Amino acid sequence: MVSIRTLRLFVVVAREGSFAAAGKALGLTPAAVGLQMKALEAELGASLFDRGARRVVLNGTGRDTVVAVSDILTRYDALLAGHDGAALTGTLVMGALVSALMGAFADALWAMKKTHPGLVVRLFAGKSRDFAGRVADGELDAAIVTRPPYRLASDLAWTPLYAEPMVLIVPRRPHFTLPRASEEVLRLAPFIRFDRAAWTGYLVRRALRQAGVRARDEMELDSVEAIVELVRGGFGVSIVPKLANVDWAADRALRIVAVPRIDVVREVGLLERARHSRREATAAIKAYFRGRGIS
Repeated sequence: MVSIRTLRLFVVVAREGSFAAAGKALGLTPAAVGLQMKALEAELGASLFDRGARRVVLNGTGRDTVVAVSDILTRYDALLAGHDGAALTGTLVMGALVSALMGAFADALWAMKKTHPGLVVRLFAGKSRDFAGRVADGELDAAIVTRPPYRLASDLAWTPLYAEPMVLIVPRRPHFTLPRASEEVLRLAPFIRFDRAAWTGYLVRRALRQAGVRARDEMELDSVEAIVELVRGGFGVSIVPKLANVDWAADRALRIVAVPRIDVVREVGLLERARHSRREATAAIKAYFRGRGIS
């Protein structure tokens, strides 16, 4: 009899496209993944993949099977969660931006734990664009992500939780000449850019367009925290979200500079499937922000 763990692994393989990538995501060797997939195919009496030298691709039977398996996993998770929607117990598996854990979401997690001690929240850190597929596949119950810059699939829902203005940060002790005017800072100072392919990187591009300047790119990173540390070290300037739980005014190594024309805001929200077994838990997260007038 194939285990629930094997079914979960099958969904991950289908998403990642290779036994190696699925194994890396779950801490398994490619050989171990391959053996479990062969066991699943033997149990079902059907081939699920077209196998190549480097990738495995779902065949027609596999595509049909992954839909059925995802439904089985959703129903199984609902059984584990119990039938009492008011009793938040069991495990909520979530993805979250690292920067969200430095923002208002950290307070929400603490409040949830105090109110519902029987609820276990398993968190995975990552990027917004990566979480969308993992939520859609049922690997994650939900994820804290920035507002998607494109229309989501009909089976996904995004609910805004809180907002962070995009701000220009500069070092107090730069290793370069720092102009006085904010527009000149953006035009002439070395600019540390957030990853263009990321959803937050899209907001940085919007802010620069509003300012009407072409930044002098020096570096490109996919971490708000790393960018802030580089600015603190005096290596450049950047536009980043003003994280809610950071005491920016007390920072002795950097400061925020107002740019008159920039009014871009990063909205952070909860991404989930339209139907899933942990809706009571995600509803409690949304209620937390509504109750504080944040969302």
